[in-house]
Amino acid sequence: MISIRPAEARGQADFGWLDSRHTFSFGEYHDPQNMGFGPLRVINEDRVLPGKGFGTHGHSDMEIVSYVIEGALEHKDSIGTGSVIRPGDVQRMSAGTGIRHSEFNHSQTDPVHFLQIWLLPERGGIAPGYEQKTFSRDDKLGKLRLILSQDGRDGSVRIHQDASVYASIPGEAKTVTFDLAPKRRAWVQIVRGAAEIDGTIVYAGDGVAVTDQPSVAIKAGSDDTEFLLFDLP
Repeated sequence: MISIRPAEARGQADFGWLDSRHTFSFGEYHDPQNMGFGPLRVINEDRVLPGKGFGTHGHSDMEIVSYVIEGALEHKDSIGTGSVIRPGDVQRMSAGTGIRHSEFNHSQTDPVHFLQIWLLPERGGIAPGYEQKTFSRDDKLGKLRLILSQDGRDGSVRIHQDASVYASIPGEAKTVTFDLAPKRRAWVQIVRGAAEIDGTIVYAGDGVAVTDQPSVAIKAGSDDTEFLLFDLP
């Protein structure tokens, strides 16, 4: 069975410098019908104006993933990590026992557009940590490229949860299929373009919950279609 979470049904926070769309309940947007999907707790699609960003703030017991769509996002944290995240980069920050960080648009002239994703960790009290890797367009073209996993296999970024996350740019009219193991579910987040999922057309910003079926087929609607697939317990 598939269930669509349309982009236009998401919560929104508009602070002028930040336009954020919330797939699940977040901040002042409280939606008891959409509190997450298994350990997947947050998917925020954020657009930040040039030179603006999130000041230093704290997190704990959360796996926080940044996936940049356009532009450049600058990150600094209390464990001494600093980096600039660009399209193709995947950054995982384990908040664990507590971490403080800031995120800013690295550019003074261009906006940054990115997904901020939170997953609940497998257990509390993990030591704070960070990992970042780059996956090129060719890495994702025509296939599902593993970008996050519990064991870091196939060169993916390690995450402290029984979850695997794939990125894909199928290419024009190409279909990619994912087989779900028993008692697993999947969430598909359309990053850009359009796709057909088991006969249903979905667009950028839409999310698709996949439950109680052995596989899911995603057909690209154009050559720029891009999506993330979360394989979850």
